Parts: sequence; structure tokens; C-alpha cells
Amino acid sequence: MLDWHNLGPKIVPDFIASGSVVSGEGAVGSIREIKISNNALPFSYMKERLDFIDHDKFEVKNTLVEGGGLGKQFESATSHFKFEPSGNVGCIVKVTATYKLLPGIADESAKAKEGMTNHIKAAEAYLLANPTAYA
Repeated sequence: MLDWHNLGPKIVPDFIASGSVVSGEGAVGSIREIKISNNALPFSYMKERLDFIDHDKFEVKNTLVEGGGLGKQFESATSHFKFEPSGNVGCIVKVTATYKLLPGIADESAKAKEGMTNHIKAAEAYLLANPTAYA
């Protein structure tokens, strides 16, 4: 998840056009921008701030700070990812999204969950096919 701005465009180019770190060096407080592919979502980009990272426990938390429906759909939104070992090889990914919708906006969390699941499965397929990519 820390390198999603680079990995995402490789594995889901129909959704993520490009990404970059726009502030910081990848530590807590850094901000990255993800540009969305044409018509994939009703917004063209999102900027996320890295709020928490625990390399030992494989956890990361981001907050949406610009774009991504902020101010149009959401008052606030955060994502917490935790990777837990599963057996001898692999892991279980737990994602907690916390958000506050603006008044009158329909909750599309089921659609967002499906999209996140598809992205995680695409990342899994990429990493299985390229086992040294992040080793």
C-alpha cells in the first residue's frame, strides 16, 4: 500500500492513470496523488496523507485530503490497511474505511468495497506472478 501510487497504474490501468508522492519522502505526513483513469469515477484525482505506518505489524492508515469526492460526497474519509499472516505463505488483508458522507449523499459502500477487493486481488495476482517485485 505504501507504493500504491507506482503499483496501481501497472495493475489496474483502467482505474488508475498515474500516481506520485507530492510531499514528503514516504514517511508519516507524506502526501501522494492518484490520478484516476477517464470516467472510472466521478472525480479525476485524490490526494492522501499517510497518517500511520507500522512496518512490524504491516499496518498503514491514510486520510483523504483533497479530491476523491472530498467536499462533494464526503466530509472526511480514512482507510486503514492491515496485513495479517495466513499459514506458511500469504496473508489476509483487512481494510477499514471510515468516512462521513455529506447530507443527502447516498452510501455506495458496497460498490467501494467491491472495487477495493478487486484492486487487492489484482495486486495479489501481480505479486504472485512477480515474487521479487517487492522482496
